[in-house]
Amino acid sequence: MHHQLLAQPAMSIAKLTLQAGESITCEVGAMIAMSSGFTVETTSRNKGGGGGLAKGLKRMFAGENFFLNHFTATAPNQSLWIGPGLLGDVMHYPLSGGSLIVQGSSWLASAVGIEIDATWQGLGKALFSGEGMFWVKCSGRGDLFLNSFGAIYPVDVNGEYVVDTGHIVAFEDTLNFKIGKAGSSLVGSILGGEGLVCKFSGQGKLYCQSHNPPSFGKLLGPKLKAR
Repeated sequence: MHHQLLAQPAMSIAKLTLQAGESITCEVGAMIAMSSGFTVETTSRNKGGGGGLAKGLKRMFAGENFFLNHFTATAPNQSLWIGPGLLGDVMHYPLSGGSLIVQGSSWLASAVGIEIDATWQGLGKALFSGEGMFWVKCSGRGDLFLNSFGAIYPVDVNGEYVVDTGHIVAFEDTLNFKIGKAGSSLVGSILGGEGLVCKFSGQGKLYCQSHNPPSFGKLLGPKLKAR
């Protein structure tokens, strides 16, 4: 499979070129356009039969859909165009063993060699991190595509790194984070507009998004006229 990322970082989409017999699993609604030589299968299971009802429900708790769309090329050089629902970036991550932990709604597509599951992050983190109780866990080997609100930028963490809540896209499973205050005092952090932040520790790759969907919603909401 060959991929090409276009219109980065504000309105990104991905063009995927598959050969006969190759497959890609996508988020429901991600397809923009495609060649005629594809078959599409919609199921709650991963390609190959893994998963089912339980994993579909776990994906829903993580902010993804219950169902998955599997696109399989039936002829050479078939093109599939995919994109996210929000304006923002698309990134490619070559998963080669281990796991990548992805915030809910940022998983876009992945090769059939990658298992899509959900992992519990803890009630305390869920209440104060600005994310859900479950995160999407991508494990295996193959091409992985993620999306964001705004641009995605990578950070090489070696020790500690602080990210404001709502700006996390994904991180390698060699990293962990805890919730803490941005400043020396909680009152000062709140008055400064930062409040609680995510404090990462360990060594690995962290991917952040330049904009925060909840904050954007709070700014946009009062300007919308009631119907």
